[in-house]
Amino acid sequence: MRTLTIALLATCTLLAAADTKLGKPLTAKQPVTIAELLAKPADYVGKTVQVKGEITEVCQMMGCWIYVADVQGNKIRVKVNDGEIVFPKDGAGRTVTAEGVFTKEDLTREQAVDRAREEAKDSGRKFDPASIKTGTVIYQIQGTGAVIVSD
Repeated sequence: MRTLTIALLATCTLLAAADTKLGKPLTAKQPVTIAELLAKPADYVGKTVQVKGEITEVCQMMGCWIYVADVQGNKIRVKVNDGEIVFPKDGAGRTVTAEGVFTKEDLTREQAVDRAREEAKDSGRKFDPASIKTGTVIYQIQGTGAVIVSD
């Protein structure tokens, strides 16, 4: 009986330590650095990319986006279609490998304000529309899969 109890405890510990796999399985052989993506975005637009880093922020409404940062502080947003993947709302601070198609969006000032307002709402931050003066270009990853490393 004691051997069975020890075996069950060991199994539960292994299960609790398992990484969290979300969405489709990752297919890229090697992650690209966030710094490289941001330095040469035109080289990656429309291509499937994989990044690895720390989750710095998670959508608190639906878990539909995360920000991933590298050790130099470069950040990229990984957005998923609502309900396809739900990132854990307590995921900030954990390591993630995320994959998807690298996209570019040209936003007018009004579109940039709307996007920033929605993101502030999703993350519980205050937002001042006057803080956005012009339109902008947004690069992000349209996520298809991710693996969050267990603590």
